[in-house]
Parts: sequence; C-alpha cells; structure tokens
Amino acid sequence: MKPALLAFVAALSLLAACGGDNQRLVGNDEYGDWRQGRARNRPQGATAGIVVFGVDKDREAREAAANGGGSGLSVNAYLWRATLDTLSFMPLASADPFGGTIITDWYSPPSANGERFRAQAYVLGRQLRSDGVRVQVFRQTLDHGQWVDSPVSGSTNSDLEDKVLARARELRSQSASR
Repeated sequence: MKPALLAFVAALSLLAACGGDNQRLVGNDEYGDWRQGRARNRPQGATAGIVVFGVDKDREAREAAANGGGSGLSVNAYLWRATLDTLSFMPLASADPFGGTIITDWYSPPSANGERFRAQAYVLGRQLRSDGVRVQVFRQTLDHGQWVDSPVSGSTNSDLEDKVLARARELRSQSASR
C-alpha cells in the first residue's frame, strides 16, 4: 500500500470514529468507571474535545460550582475586603479580585508637603492566613520640581499588612456572629 493511501485510510478511520451516537456502555472501562452497564453521555460540541492549549474553562466552572463557588472572587473575601478598607484613604487606580491585586494612585497626605505615596497590595490565596497578603508602599519626594523615588521605612509594609490582617479577622468575626 502506498504511504499516501495509508495516511488517507488512517485519517478516514479517525474521522469515522468521531461520528455515530454520543453514548457508550460503561462497564469497568480504562478509567475504572463502573456503572453496571448504563449508558454514559459524553459532552458534545466545542467542549467535547481535548484541551490542547489554554485552560478548560467549562471544567473550571464545574469545579467552582461543585466547591460552592459563585462568589466571583479567586482570593479570600475577608482579606480582599480588609485590604480595600485599609487602603481606602488612597485613591484607587485598579483592583483585580481574580488576580488579587490592588493598586492605588499617588496620594499626598495633607501634612506632608513635597511627599507622595502609592501602594500595591496582593491577596495571595483563598485562605485567611497571616502570609495571605503582601503590601508594598512606594514613596516619592519633590526635588527641584521633579518627583524622585525615596526609600520607605522598613516597617511600613509590615505595619500595613498587620492592619489588613486585623481588619480581616474583624470582618470574619462580624460575619460569624450574624
């Protein structure tokens, strides 16, 4: 048999395997699924194939629904709300609840002339843990009419993280008492 004909026959047999009804009898199949010979429906349409590139969004949605999802947040809700509350004195530039990132715009305190601050906060997971949030503060000072990056006190970031954690514990205790 010629190689071209052999490739055509192989392709044709693969296409033929895709057709037909969309059910099969399930016994003790290769996945160990035992359903006493009942028919199992396979997914149809765009979700029926193998995910080669990217992420199977339908699978993620099914898993989220099974895990009681639907809150829309991919991070701990108490840490997220506490971070927003703690940084609320600064103007908000962007907030991504799925990625857990909060970025503020530059803020100049009324008492500090020639100085401004900006913060970035990262909520790192779905659990309320002490290492579940990171806050990074940036400082600039006005030097001859231009903003220049300046160092931030070493304890500033950890102090803000502690305030976020304290607020998250407060929010959790408030929701538990309801």
